[in-house]
Amino acid sequence: MGIYAIRLPDIGEGVAEAELTEWHVKPGDVVREDDVLAAVMTDKAAIEVPSSVSGTVVDLGGEIGDMIAVGAVLIRLEVEGEGNETAAATASKPAEAPKVEEAAAAPQKPEPKPAARPAAKPAPAPSVARAKGTRPLASPSVRARAREEGIDLRHVPGSGPAGRISHADLDGFIASGGIQQGGVTRGRNTGIEEIRVVGMRRRIAEKMALSKSHIPHITIIEEVDVTSLEELRGALNKKYKDSRPKLTVLPFLMRAIVEAVREQPDLNARYDDEAGVIQRYGGVHIGIATQTPAGLNVPVIHHAEAGSLWDNAAEVSALAEAARDGSISREALAGGTITITSLGPLGAIATTPIINYPEVAIVGVNKMAVRPVWDGQQFQPRKMMNLSCSFDHRVIDGWDAAVFVQKLKTLLETPAMLFVEG
Repeated sequence: MGIYAIRLPDIGEGVAEAELTEWHVKPGDVVREDDVLAAVMTDKAAIEVPSSVSGTVVDLGGEIGDMIAVGAVLIRLEVEGEGNETAAATASKPAEAPKVEEAAAAPQKPEPKPAARPAAKPAPAPSVARAKGTRPLASPSVRARAREEGIDLRHVPGSGPAGRISHADLDGFIASGGIQQGGVTRGRNTGIEEIRVVGMRRRIAEKMALSKSHIPHITIIEEVDVTSLEELRGALNKKYKDSRPKLTVLPFLMRAIVEAVREQPDLNARYDDEAGVIQRYGGVHIGIATQTPAGLNVPVIHHAEAGSLWDNAAEVSALAEAARDGSISREALAGGTITITSLGPLGAIATTPIINYPEVAIVGVNKMAVRPVWDGQQFQPRKMMNLSCSFDHRVIDGWDAAVFVQKLKTLLETPAMLFVEG
């Protein structure tokens, strides 16, 4: 028998390390070649690491949330034959290379002392039966404290003369979890759960913090009448229901963005703030913020300007599904130049979306609702939807941001203009 060390493989694209986000095995497990051992995450995507040999797990190379360098030992297996490490080297590993914090702490670690016993609280005497409606005996200070704690003194057993309730009786009652509110016993939940922020959630946190700390946001919220757009969308879906993908609002909004940035190319851009360079793009690469079980992903529809409504609708659907089931490629998550974010039917009246750094603009779609709109003579029921658009104020002035939003509003309220060439 021998020891075989499996190292974190070269993931490519200049990646030097990856975060360990999930173990699929534990010491003692028997694995076969090609079984998935662990999942790691880079800045681009989550990657599963398979086993290159069959054997029994003897040692894991890190804990969830650790950063593992490319080439570092990820896991050790006991295998038939010689393996690629000596058993002696493996056995001495913990002594030779302990974690820095453990090595520093080990010589100074004191012997554990027995925990001091808390002072015993006086046990309340058996409850004195009180006639229904009888007012419990207690001092004003005890009553005041009971009110603050939400305790009904009628349910607290008193240890004093004639069942008088003392502060010690309150202490014992609270310690037993028997707080009474409205006649229903409610115990205090004092538990605290610590959840380590790892994987996709940590990437999202870092990206959001980077965006808010670097980008001075300006947000414009505009009301859009989408009654005509919804009528057109419904008619197209009915006509092509058996031959083409179903259209949502997104492909129409994507077409509107393509038209709007043609007149304002600074909005279809990325800002390299370290180099002080704005990179304008000819192609419109629209990211679609997508909620997945692992967290927020932003798959990108590349060259949205070249696709039809149905082309873009099909690609949005395919990328969203791939993002949710974890099969999306790293290329599909990179290269966006402007982003759309939407909470769908859960959306609010208005939002303040955070820009997908280093882009300079993001378009937020809020929920649609029928609202009364004054047409000059009377109120009419219209389908209304608010757009919430945020901009990088270092690159986009308020006037230009407003012009962009008004262009989107005009195109969505008059959807025939989306199909006019020129």
